[in-house]
Amino acid sequence: MQITFRDMITMLHGMGFGALFMLAFSGAVGVIYATAVVGPRWPSSRWDNKMFRFYLISMAALAWLTVLSGTYLVYPWYRAVPPAGTTDLSAYPQRLLLASPLTAEWHNFGMEWKEHIGWFAPIAMTMVAYVFIKYGPQLAFHRTMRNTVLGFIAAAFLATAVAGAFGALLNKYAPIRGGDAIVLLRGK
Repeated sequence: MQITFRDMITMLHGMGFGALFMLAFSGAVGVIYATAVVGPRWPSSRWDNKMFRFYLISMAALAWLTVLSGTYLVYPWYRAVPPAGTTDLSAYPQRLLLASPLTAEWHNFGMEWKEHIGWFAPIAMTMVAYVFIKYGPQLAFHRTMRNTVLGFIAAAFLATAVAGAFGALLNKYAPIRGGDAIVLLRGK
């Protein structure tokens, strides 16, 4: 069993950073919602407050790792231009999709949405982490601000879900392959 270097980087981008980021959303909602339920007594200790801050900062960092690795590592391989006269476009995913009217919309709609909406998630989560660090337990007194922060968490989740779904589907139709082979498991 083997994968290529580009497969591994693409997998790290989507299934590593992106999936971990998606899994962390329930915790972010729980942290912000806890300020409303417990009220001014929240958090119960300084340790809890530090851990919640660390959690949200880690989420923002995962979001940035996902977007930056996709933009600066995976996307250049996706949009590589084949040399003149190339007939096998399997190593050039963007050109492979655009070569057929049946798959062109995967690029025209799917990739365009993915590359733009994906940037909203790290920006939104950075804002959420900043507001929590700045206001923390005081969010219990500011219902509108707390609801706005929850709205940004929901918007970041939606943006991540759209970008992740398009990324998975695009990689199915036009996978990014190439680079050195990495042997994961050898047969008997």
